[in-house]
Amino acid sequence: MSNFVRSVLAVCVAAATAASAQDQVVNLYSARHYATDEALYAGFTKATGIKVNRVDADDAGIIARLKAEGAASPADVILLVDAARLYRGETDGLFLPIKSKVLEDAIPANLRATAAADGGIPWFGLSTRARVIVYNKAKVQLEDVDTYEELGDPKNKGKVCIRSGSHPYNLSLFGAVMEHMGPQKTEAWLKGVVDNLARQPKGGDTDQIKGVAAGECDIAVTNSYYLARILRSEKPEDVAIASKVSVVFPNQQSWGTHMNIAGGAVAKHTKNQANAVKFLEYLASPDAQNYFANGNNEWPAAKGVDPGNPALKTMTGGKPFKSETIPISAVGANTVKVQQMLDRVNFR
Repeated sequence: MSNFVRSVLAVCVAAATAASAQDQVVNLYSARHYATDEALYAGFTKATGIKVNRVDADDAGIIARLKAEGAASPADVILLVDAARLYRGETDGLFLPIKSKVLEDAIPANLRATAAADGGIPWFGLSTRARVIVYNKAKVQLEDVDTYEELGDPKNKGKVCIRSGSHPYNLSLFGAVMEHMGPQKTEAWLKGVVDNLARQPKGGDTDQIKGVAAGECDIAVTNSYYLARILRSEKPEDVAIASKVSVVFPNQQSWGTHMNIAGGAVAKHTKNQANAVKFLEYLASPDAQNYFANGNNEWPAAKGVDPGNPALKTMTGGKPFKSETIPISAVGANTVKVQQMLDRVNFR
């Protein structure tokens, strides 16, 4: 065998080895920080032989890192925890639209991005959470808080606790309200919410629930999983909080309760596209959806999957509730205008 042939063979073997090694990895940038996700990723590796290398950061940190890394980024899959953030990643050109029959069959159309020109979809919702209203059951009547509109009604003046209006969870809620009511009515409603505040916006969603229990306010807005954590807790302080508050899933007689998402996308500069798509498809499977949802007390995004979460059943009385069906992509798109409204009505 000539030296030339040996050299060619050596190059081929090295290339094949490198390709094989590359095929066995998926690099994940994740804004999810839940212990049960470790078992989820281990299940993917066991099923496929593909190792998951994970980098944890918050959503803003991940987006900033992807921009800084550019084409040199090692990221293959991005997991973010809010529609507004997913929309931002899409508009910043950080995602690679993909075509996957598995994902399109599993994830409802309203829980994923609008298709790109080539038919590829930039991101998919993987779990959902409701933006609910918690209230002091000794002071507030259910019929006074069973719609989002009532958060801005003068009858609730001085009663409302909420985190920063500019937080992505609220931006997404307000973007949904704008989709339902239009810009003019939404801005008037936001001003009403500001007028009804019991205190300046501060803290996270759990702090709003605690504020109601402590009597600092009578009404609060929270993502459902924050309340579910309290309901599942056996700590005396959490049991005491749970005994003082009730929850309502708003707008059951109109457009339904606002549902936000955690979702995933393939990174624009992925070096392992096939593995990245396979990983997202795995996350849409029934087993993964149960891990994904129960780890943070959420509902699965995939069709026909029931997580059997006791806290979720407690909140809903074990009954189904009406959720809004507007495209979550439209909600994300509305957040730019919503932020401008918040600046005008001084909703910080």
